[in-house]
Amino acid sequence: MIRPCLPTLALLLAATAALPALAQHAPRDSAVTAPLPAAPAGVRAQPLASGAVTHQVRLPGEPGQATVIVRSIQPDSVAGNYRIDFQALDVDGDGFISREEAQANPALADEFSALDSARRGKLAREQLAGWLVD
Repeated sequence: MIRPCLPTLALLLAATAALPALAQHAPRDSAVTAPLPAAPAGVRAQPLASGAVTHQVRLPGEPGQATVIVRSIQPDSVAGNYRIDFQALDVDGDGFISREEAQANPALADEFSALDSARRGKLAREQLAGWLVD
């Protein structure tokens, strides 16, 4: 079972909801139109061509300018390797996967803080129930 990172999702939704207020106070004449920069190396790209729109905000523009629409999308699938072999990652055999040990699996390393809700710096087998293959 794939579990979304709820703190990140909540932060994105809160930021999206605040965009209309921020847009009203932003200086209109300093806007610059430029293409989005390429994703940094090591960041997994997830195409947003398909999926369910979960939230949408329309930001009004100046007369003669295009309206900006900001959408959050729940993708149809999640990219990444969300299956792990607990014993293989638990290199020191202490029954936990440390933050350092989690670096061997990029998806787990990305989600480590969200999974480590007690902020102990290690994950027990029970915390990874949806990720385990062994």
